[in-house]
Parts: sequence; C-alpha cells; structure tokens
Amino acid sequence: MTNTERTKFRKILRCKVAELEAGGPNRGALAIERSPEELDRIQNAQERDLAIDALDRDFMRLREVRTALKRIEANAFGICVNCDEDISSKRLAAIPWAELCIICQEGADKKAFEDRYESMQA
Repeated sequence: MTNTERTKFRKILRCKVAELEAGGPNRGALAIERSPEELDRIQNAQERDLAIDALDRDFMRLREVRTALKRIEANAFGICVNCDEDISSKRLAAIPWAELCIICQEGADKKAFEDRYESMQA
C-alpha cells in the first residue's frame, strides 16, 4: 500500500471517529420512565433496548476504526490479521476498518452463525 493510500484511509478513518464521537450516545433514551399503562411500559422498554443496541453498535464500530488507525501507524493496514494476505482495495473502499480479507471474513461469519445455531439447539 502506498503512502498516498495510507494517508487517504487515515483521513477517512479519522472522519469516521469524529462522526461516531460527535453522534454521541443518546442516553436520554435509556431513562426508565414510569407509566401506569402496561402498553406504555412495554413500548418504553423496547425503545430502551433499541437505544442500548445502537450504543453497543456505535461503541464496537468506534473500537474497530481506532484499531484500524493503529494498524495504519504500524504499517499493517490492509493486511488480513488472520492469514497475512492483502485485503482487496474494493473491500477497504467499502469497509475501511476491515481487519480480515473477504475469505477469512466469510469463514468467521460462517463460524459465528454455526455457534449461534448450536447455542440455540442446546
């Protein structure tokens, strides 16, 4: 990967960090509201669950992006952390924080699916 490409990805990733940090957690949606109505309590609980899921996704993405920035500084960006092969430029253009090549990602996704399926069967 050239220095120009690294610089481009560094800029993209820093913008993503700023975007995720600026969005900030919507903790207001986490507030527990009391209501005498059962349907209102159910709706509030569902909204709270959605807000928690969104916070979790944003936190995980922020961690992935920061890790990608560290890989840039270590000159390891664009190299699969599993097999040490180059990650395709198309994949990096779509997901700049990708740490796995498409083949290793497919394997990881398949294993995660199988693990979830097995845990549901138990």
